[in-house]
Amino acid sequence: MKHTIIIALAIGALISAALLVIEPLTDFAFLSLEWPGISAAYVFWGAVGGPAFMGVALAWAVNALAYGLGTFGLFSALMPLMSPRTC
Repeated sequence: MKHTIIIALAIGALISAALLVIEPLTDFAFLSLEWPGISAAYVFWGAVGGPAFMGVALAWAVNALAYGLGTFGLFSALMPLMSPRTC
């Protein structure tokens, strides 16, 4: 279980990083996929008044957790189907 959570968070971090990298290349076409992180960064930046770097880092971390949670749910749903069955 712990191994699955670590893998899911790593996949979520990769998805979040990929979304941040392709933003300027696609003229922000996939910005709607980043709303959880952008909303958290906006609230954080408005409340604290921190630098933009902290907002981007927070957006990346929140998106990594959101996509990691989705990946964990997908793994949890598919694990029983992939286990060998004995009759």
